[in-house]
Parts: sequence; structure tokens; C-alpha cells
Amino acid sequence: MTAISVIIANMNGERYLPDCLRSLACQTFRDFEVILVDNGSTDGSLALLGKEFPWVKVIALEKNAGFAGGNNRGFAASSSRYVATLNNDTIADSGWLEALYEASEADSTIGMAASKIYLGRDSGELDSAGMLIYPDGMSRQRGHGETDRGQFDGIGEVLFPSACAALYRSDMLRELGYFDEDFFSYCEDSDLGLRARLAGWKAVFAPAAVVRHLYSGTGGRHSAFKARYVERNRFWVLLKDFPASSVLLFPLYTLWRYLVQVYGLLSGRGSVARLAEQSSASGLASVVIRAYGEALARLPSMLKKRKEIWSRRRIGAGEYRALLKRHRISARELMLRD
Repeated sequence: MTAISVIIANMNGERYLPDCLRSLACQTFRDFEVILVDNGSTDGSLALLGKEFPWVKVIALEKNAGFAGGNNRGFAASSSRYVATLNNDTIADSGWLEALYEASEADSTIGMAASKIYLGRDSGELDSAGMLIYPDGMSRQRGHGETDRGQFDGIGEVLFPSACAALYRSDMLRELGYFDEDFFSYCEDSDLGLRARLAGWKAVFAPAAVVRHLYSGTGGRHSAFKARYVERNRFWVLLKDFPASSVLLFPLYTLWRYLVQVYGLLSGRGSVARLAEQSSASGLASVVIRAYGEALARLPSMLKKRKEIWSRRRIGAGEYRALLKRHRISARELMLRD
């Protein structure tokens, strides 16, 4: 049995794949395989793989199954003890897999391990050192935009990892199920991570597991597509995975987040300001309206999933609320950083 299957969901990533795959070929940890799931690419991705990377196992889908569906096909094809998710627009340091594996092997109850992810090829600016959560279901990378001064070094607990570059224990995935394919893209790692924490699995940060992220090479860093899916999917995260008290109070938290976003828009700060540079006010409103319409259309299904998730809960309500509070992010931190 292979120790790790590295899963890459790819769509039209021909320009990123050579650097990504060459970095995997240089890993110090050798007991792994690479499974690339192609989401119906129309560029030269498949031809490139066949010509230059014949050691990569390819699953070619006829149409785009999204980040969630693409990775799920890879999960299903793996028989390894662990699966690692890796964005196609990343470059992994040679010790990446070894650091994740060693951190996870320390305790059989560790179900997830987070990487130290940098923004860009040569930057010391962090993209993620694990994930944080806001009380209305919106998540954000811990340390995003900060200069790495070692402030997060040391293997320790995180709420859950960013699936941009993460390791998951296969036993955990078989128990809980994979990414929720209704999410398609964005926030599926929040949902899986919170489901796992409710079921009693731990998550750790492995600071030596370094990856460099070119950031949203496929979906766009600030786009209406991303904004719509994030707003829709965070609502599903809230419904499925948050305590009932948080679900009841979410309108207040969301109203405050929107007010902070308006301030960011007027002051030119944060992701909404960057999105506004590409869209009109009516366009931004349309994104929110469409997101809520799609979210509410799936309300019965999400409530059914919530019942199943909470029936498998292994930690107490008070312990879970304390966990969310410990890894909480403020609306200002969430919305006023790019």
C-alpha cells in the first residue's frame, strides 16, 4: 500500500503543471503516487501529461466536476493511507510530503495536516498557515498577507487545513465521506474540516511542509464567480456544521460583515474593493442575490445533511463552541485584507 496519494484537480492548467509536477518529482519522501483528475480541459494539459509526465496517473473527465468533484474522483481511486490535495498552481518544496507525513503519524487521531503556504514563487508573504472561521460560516487563511517571521512555526493545532495543500487520513475520509460536491468549488475544505472536528478528529499545522501558491490560477483571485460561490457555500457551511445558536444569530454577524465590506469598498481596502474594480454596484448586488437564491434552493438538502453530521458528533457542544471561538477571525480581519 502506498503511503500517500497526491491528488491534483486540473482544468486548463497547462501553464502551471510543469512546475507543480517537477516539484513533486523532487520530494524527499518517496512512498507516494500522483493522481491528476482533469476536469475537461480544452488546453494542452492532457497532451503535456502524456508526453512529459507519464508517471502521473490521469483520470480524464468529460466535463468540469469542480474542485470538490475532481478531488473526490481522485480520493476514490486511491488506496493509500493518506491523500494529499494540491492545487495545480503550486510549487512544493522538496520536504513538503515528508513534513506532512511525520506530523500526521505522531497521533492516530490526527485526521488533517496543514501546510505553510506562501504567496508567489519567491515571496516571504504568507497565504495560509491553517484556517480561521467567522461566525457566519465564512473562512479565511490564518496569517494571510503577513510576512513570515516564524510567528506560526511549531507543530500545533489548527481548526482545519486549506485544501490548496493539505494531507487527509484516508480512514477519516472513509468514515465521513469526501468533499460535498454540491459546493463545486470553494469552502468545501471548511465543510470537510468542521465535519471532521465534530467527529473528534484533530488537525495540525506542519510548518516545514512548504508550498508556494501562484493563487487562483484557475478561478481568479477576485472574480464574480468566486464571490458568488464563496457567499453561497459559506451559508451551507453554517447550516451544516455550526451550532444551532450560531445559525440563529448569523443574520447579525452577516450584517456586520456586510457593513465592514461597505467600509472596505469606500476606502478601497479588501477583496470587495478589488472585485468592485471589475464590476459595477449592480453587478455586486447580483452576485449576492444569486448566491442566496442558490443557497436557499438547497435548504432542505442541507438540513438533512446537518442531521446526519450532528448524529455522528463525538465532541460536546461546549467543546465545539470553544474550538470555533479559539480559531475565530474578526470581520475586519476577514474583509479588509486582500
